[in-house]
Amino acid sequence: MSETFSVPLTVRGYETDMLGHLNQAVYLSYAEHARWSMLQAAGVGLDELIRRDVGPVVLETTIRYRRELRAGDEVEVTCGFAWGEGKAFRLRQAIRKADGTVAAEIDVVAGLMDLNARKLVADPRRQLKELASDPSLLGL
Repeated sequence: MSETFSVPLTVRGYETDMLGHLNQAVYLSYAEHARWSMLQAAGVGLDELIRRDVGPVVLETTIRYRRELRAGDEVEVTCGFAWGEGKAFRLRQAIRKADGTVAAEIDVVAGLMDLNARKLVADPRRQLKELASDPSLLGL
């Protein structure tokens, strides 16, 4: 797996459910935010993706909830690539509390879609490496 990228977040009150826990849908938003932040840090900008008519797509997401998160909790959302062969790739993510406790583990299967053909590109590693100014953040 690539070196893990992380982004800090604070759980906001409006993101919690009636039990005071972080709403399950927000975990997906936090994970998505970390992935886009990682792409941006690697130099893969939205404008360039659009110019090349490609875009990242999520094919599958698995979340394992480990500990509750509540309003005001400071968390770190991590993200790292686990490359294999073929059109799809994996991202391993975690949401950790300030004390290091893992609140959630998130595994994502993703791909890079050709926005015109509406199909996954054959070699996402090559395309992302060409786009990135710092491909090491993407495990490349």
